[in-house]
Amino acid sequence: MIAALALPALLAAAGEPGYTVARTSAAEQPLLAAEEAAWSGASAVEWGPAKYETRFRALWGDAGLFLRYDATDPDPWSTMTRRDDHLWEEEVVEIFLDPDGDGRDYYELEISPANVVCDLRVITPPPDMKQDFPFDLAGLQTRAVLDRDASGKTAGWTATALLPWAGLQALPTAAKVAVPPLPGDRWHFNLFRIKRPGGPKAPEKDGVFEAWSPTGAGTFHKPSAFRDMLFAGAR
Repeated sequence: MIAALALPALLAAAGEPGYTVARTSAAEQPLLAAEEAAWSGASAVEWGPAKYETRFRALWGDAGLFLRYDATDPDPWSTMTRRDDHLWEEEVVEIFLDPDGDGRDYYELEISPANVVCDLRVITPPPDMKQDFPFDLAGLQTRAVLDRDASGKTAGWTATALLPWAGLQALPTAAKVAVPPLPGDRWHFNLFRIKRPGGPKAPEKDGVFEAWSPTGAGTFHKPSAFRDMLFAGAR
């Protein structure tokens, strides 16, 4: 969560490609365990420098929206241990999810390499930033595990999440769109990664703040940079 001046907007980033979420019938646990067979039907997007590249996939099913991040990183770290700690001050992957696309009341989820979660509702983005920190998505499930190469060295980490439809129905935006969505529906969203190579002793040194859809501002909270999330499947 990086705050600075930015103006909300009602439309997804003009002319930018969105992301199509495939429908899945895979069971929850294989998806949360990041089993490749369960994720085989998901398309992927990548962003960030090669040393810290992030790969994202998503699927949707009867239970909710499944997310997966594969983060390249030789030395992931975290020290915070409590839900809703200020995880953006360390290392995280993030999603901002705005079902009705009006740039308000969107859901923010951050996951650390230690599987600590910070989630909240952003009532309004900057310049009049208002946040609902007590908001916790009901039924949220997450996992985070280290990935190792053939020699056993840490190569990165993988985070998965299940955002249940019942939890997302508690957002004010759910009064304006179908939750669960219908095939062909479009929500708005953006994806982020924070990497701090300086480690716990120097977290501000050489920080890497990467957005899948660049915001062009000193903040991730720029709804005009959000892109379409298209839910695929037969009606």
